[in-house]
Amino acid sequence: MRGWEVGGWVGGSNYFGDLNTDWRLNKIGIAAGLIGRYNFNERLAFKFGASYGNIAGTDEDARNVYQNRRNLSFKSTIFTGSGVFEFNFLPYEHGHREFYYTPYVFAGPAFYHFNPKTKMDGKWYSLPEYGTEGQFKGEEYNTSQAALSYGIGFKIDFNYRWSVDVHLNNHKLFTDYLDDVSGAYPDMSDLEAQRGDVAVALSDRSGDPKIGQPGRQRGNGKSNDAFTFIGVGLTYYFGSIRCPPIGNQ
Repeated sequence: MRGWEVGGWVGGSNYFGDLNTDWRLNKIGIAAGLIGRYNFNERLAFKFGASYGNIAGTDEDARNVYQNRRNLSFKSTIFTGSGVFEFNFLPYEHGHREFYYTPYVFAGPAFYHFNPKTKMDGKWYSLPEYGTEGQFKGEEYNTSQAALSYGIGFKIDFNYRWSVDVHLNNHKLFTDYLDDVSGAYPDMSDLEAQRGDVAVALSDRSGDPKIGQPGRQRGNGKSNDAFTFIGVGLTYYFGSIRCPPIGNQ
């Protein structure tokens, strides 16, 4: 059963955070990735992964009146790399007549890069550059960070070499700035002096009267953001196929 598998997957990605507090699934983006899996035995495997996904969020369609007034939005492309251990609930062996499918769970470290952007007056702006919550220059949040990748899946062979894999991959983050929203509104005069009037406009997108008073809550920094991938993949097995024993004649 030892041996390598390689393949890829396609699917969707979704974001949960300050601009999606009610777990909406109306802005699912395109996601895809490559995987390499080494099977140690019929129960345990280690999988390397490289993925990307598009995520987005907006206050416009929230069911919360304050969020509607806040009127923030963003989109981002996320690139991830991960290494996770997989545990098969059932014995799983390529080429076996009985043990050719199994549900499984997985967990391990991941590293990802993101860059939240928003559109204003027909132009896209990279939000970390504008310190929308009063970050000083050089103290902006890091857009490359570590995460915990974990989830569930199901894999099944359709011949000796090829198998199909369906997975739901969550990411526990250690930042609340995936969407550029976390803390409080800054003092707009200080923000203008440091970053300019574009930064002020990006920080408070509400209509008149403006709600961005210094110290007023802009986001919920008590809970971090998250993103999820769901995908269907195809893998090719390079290991040796176990032959059934020859019985006595």
